[in-house]
Amino acid sequence: MTLRNKLVDVALRWQESFGVAPSITNAISEYDAALLVGMTESEYSDYMQDKTAVNKGSDFVFNHQRYQVKANRPSGKPGSKVTKVAKATNYLWDKLIWILYDKEFIMQEAWEWDVNDYILEFDGKNRISPDDYRKGKCLYRKE
Repeated sequence: MTLRNKLVDVALRWQESFGVAPSITNAISEYDAALLVGMTESEYSDYMQDKTAVNKGSDFVFNHQRYQVKANRPSGKPGSKVTKVAKATNYLWDKLIWILYDKEFIMQEAWEWDVNDYILEFDGKNRISPDDYRKGKCLYRKE
């Protein structure tokens, strides 16, 4: 079992016991996004060693591209369907990846945006939905 899967397993057991999963979506999605764009687990680990949990702008850099990652995961409880997604609060990145998980942290889809296209599409919008992010480049979609 991979370290990612162990973390997900613990979070889901926590949710089962205490009602709400611990906040692991950011860590999981940054890892998954790095692998989606071709980074190896070893390269990601090496890159992250001197980083903190809060980095302004990008979440990781690969092949001279700065990546910002956003993700959503519904809990599976009533009312947890994802209808609103996070908007980037700055443009100190080259590419944004949005990932949608299911309640088990299994990736359902992933979409990529170049910063200039993102600004044109979303800068003036207050509310962004999954359908908005789906207008980007599809990196993954579970069939």
